[in-house]
Amino acid sequence: FNSGPSWCYGRRETVFPVWAHRHGQSWPKMIFQDEDDRDLSHSITQSSLERTFCRPVEPTEELWDAETCATTVYTDKGKFHASERSLYPPRNDPDFDSNRDSADMQSMVLSNPFDAISRPTPIGGAGYKSVWSIPYTLADGQYIAFIEVSKEFDQNASYDFPAPVGISWSTYGQPYRGQPSVVYQVPFEIGGADAAAFALDYLGYGDPDGADGDIREPDATITTGVAGSGAGRLLITSDAGEMYRFRVQAASSDDVAAPGAVSGLTAVDTGSDFVTLQFRATGDDGETGTANAYEVRYLAGKDLSEDNWSQGTLATSQISPEQAGATQEFTVAGLLPNTNYSIGVRAVDECLNQGPVTSLLTLTPRPEPGTVDACFVATAAYGSLMANEVVALRSFRDRFLRSHASGEIVVESYYTFGPAFAKLIQSSPLLRRTARAALAPMVERATKLVSP
Repeated sequence: FNSGPSWCYGRRETVFPVWAHRHGQSWPKMIFQDEDDRDLSHSITQSSLERTFCRPVEPTEELWDAETCATTVYTDKGKFHASERSLYPPRNDPDFDSNRDSADMQSMVLSNPFDAISRPTPIGGAGYKSVWSIPYTLADGQYIAFIEVSKEFDQNASYDFPAPVGISWSTYGQPYRGQPSVVYQVPFEIGGADAAAFALDYLGYGDPDGADGDIREPDATITTGVAGSGAGRLLITSDAGEMYRFRVQAASSDDVAAPGAVSGLTAVDTGSDFVTLQFRATGDDGETGTANAYEVRYLAGKDLSEDNWSQGTLATSQISPEQAGATQEFTVAGLLPNTNYSIGVRAVDECLNQGPVTSLLTLTPRPEPGTVDACFVATAAYGSLMANEVVALRSFRDRFLRSHASGEIVVESYYTFGPAFAKLIQSSPLLRRTARAALAPMVERATKLVSP
């Protein structure tokens, strides 16, 4: 299938062919429940709410340029093929709906050993740094680090695959397949001198059809000299005069000094669904140097501390560490209105030593009168403010409940107790299913009342 903004339906077996053929594992192949892999539209009885991706969009639609999903979409999450296998693991992020999804979904999360959400893809021009602790069981010696990089819509004169034909939905999206994945490598040593190793040029490229794990020698079919395309998918940067695209430094370290605690954590701006905070940066070793990274978590209804840190929700806030003492700012979004949150920050150094937790209690305000747009429990249950069920309940609230005094009392009471209950069910698929079942009669009634 084609691809487009925030949706990528169909298999992507051409993305990382070198990695796929070399990791040494396989999984049952994913197919649609009705086994019709040439159609994106499937029975609603086999399709559940999709929280990660949007529905397919035609390039002529206004939604094509939207940055968020403006419509609720239900998709068939699939099932395992009885005998065929794949070199790519299944998704580990969908919610399981026992009424519509295959029971195979319950084992998808556990069968995927690779996917980990670390941070969003860096903005073009920004560097990406990852730290890996070398296991004690890994012997000293010579090793090679590889990076395989793939990109949609990277067509050139040699690689420009057309849109599919003879299938439904072929007019949606655009052909995404272009130049194949490119691979960079850096030989490095573990146990020797602490010296960095660099790679400027790409090693080769993968099979355009994903058929094998061979690395093709560089040739004229791959675009060079164009930033972000082909051989230049990783941008050039420099370090002490050394130009590189990929840098590896293996270091043995006795660094047992953890970062210090951040100080001066303060909320500088608060909205009904976000909090912007500032703090003074700490160091890599106590208050000295620059921390490698900051981890941000938040928890509703109770203080966040060392003891319950793992229970907090990991925020996606991006913080670029600065020298100790500098003022840093970040925003935690996607919060519920009128809710007490404890937001915590801790520093991490290059050896993954963690600093102490610094936390702050803050209350998100109620939305301004006339702008209230949250049905807390329904939003948590159905996953989106734009879900059809939430839209119906919101319309019922505004047209019927808020038109008289007794109804307004009900609404105000809901705003008092709703957020805490919504937070309770938000992280539990079982509680969300229970809430949807409880809301179903109300949704049905509200839909009839607000329908034209």
